[in-house]
Amino acid sequence: MNMTAKSWTWQHKGEPTELVLAEKEVRTLGNDEVLIQNCVIGLNPVDWKLIEWGHPEWQPGFVPGVDGMGIILQTGKKMSHLRTGTRVCYHTNLSKDGSFGTHTIVPGHALISVPDKVSDITAAAFPCPSLTAWQAFSKIPHLAGKTVLVSGAGGSVGYFLTQLLLHENAKVYVTASPKHHQEFLQMGVSAAIDYNSPDWKTEMLDSLHGNLFDAAFDTVNGLHASGLGTMLGYYGHLVAIQDRVEQNPVRAFSTCISLHEVALGAYHKYASPKQIAQLIEDGKMLLDKIGAGVLKLRENSVAGFDQLPAHLAEMKRNHSQTKYLVSI
Repeated sequence: MNMTAKSWTWQHKGEPTELVLAEKEVRTLGNDEVLIQNCVIGLNPVDWKLIEWGHPEWQPGFVPGVDGMGIILQTGKKMSHLRTGTRVCYHTNLSKDGSFGTHTIVPGHALISVPDKVSDITAAAFPCPSLTAWQAFSKIPHLAGKTVLVSGAGGSVGYFLTQLLLHENAKVYVTASPKHHQEFLQMGVSAAIDYNSPDWKTEMLDSLHGNLFDAAFDTVNGLHASGLGTMLGYYGHLVAIQDRVEQNPVRAFSTCISLHEVALGAYHKYASPKQIAQLIEDGKMLLDKIGAGVLKLRENSVAGFDQLPAHLAEMKRNHSQTKYLVSI
C-alpha cells in the first residue's frame, strides 16, 4: 500500500534548526527489511555533528537520526517471523534514511525487542550510547580487579560504561563534572575528579598511591585520549570512544600499551552476520538488566515531534549530559 511519512529532512550543511519537515513516500520494503512506526526518537551528538558536517552519501531530502523506538508495522518477505505490533528499538546505518520521522525502514536483523518492564522512552535512549559503552567495555579482557579510568563519565556513554565496569568488579576511577561526583561515589567508584581542574591528572595519579591504570576509556576526543597514555601501566589498554588515536602516545618498547577504537555505526557495513547477531543479543541482555533495575540510563528531556530541530539545537548548545528525546 502507498504510505507517506512525516520526516525532518536534511538539505545542506548547517544547524539542526535548518531541518525541513516534509512528507516522504515510504518505499517498498526489501525482503530483509521491516517498517517501524516510531514512538520515540533518541537524539545523539552524532546527529547534530553530521547535520553540520554533512555525510558523503547524504543528498538533500535525507532523513537523519540514528536511534529510534517503535512498533513493527510491516515486514519484508524474509522477515515474516517478526510479529507486527512488537515493540522494538534500533540503531540505523548512517547511509540510510534514519529515525527523524514518523516511520523508519530498518533491516530486520538490527532490531532489538523491548522488554515489558522497559518504557518507550528508555528504549529509545538506549541504542547508541549503551551499545557504544558495551563495545568499549568488551575490548578489555579479564576486567575483574583491574584499575580503570573513565574519562568524561558524566555523559550517557561514560555513565553506562562506569556501571558495566563496576558490575564486573573493576576498580573504577572517573573524571566528571563535580555535580556528578556524589552519585558516582555512591555507585562504588573509587575516586571522582573534576576534569576542569588544571591538575586533575596529578590528583588522579595521587589517588592510585604510586600505581598506574590497567585501562583508560576516553569519551572526549583523540587528542585527549592520547594524553592518557602515560597514565597507563605496562601492557595497559587505551580505548578511544569518541575518536581514534592515530599514533601510539608512548615510546616504543616501553609500557607497550594497546590502542583500541570504538565505532558502533561501522557495524552496519563491516560486521559479519554472526557479529551482528551477537550485538543484538547483547543489546537484549542489557535491556533486560535495565528493566530489572540492575543498570540505568541518564535522566532525560523529552520534547514533541514538532520541536525536534529546536530540541537537538538545545542539546548541541548546552553540551548537556541529559539524554534528549522526541516523542511522537
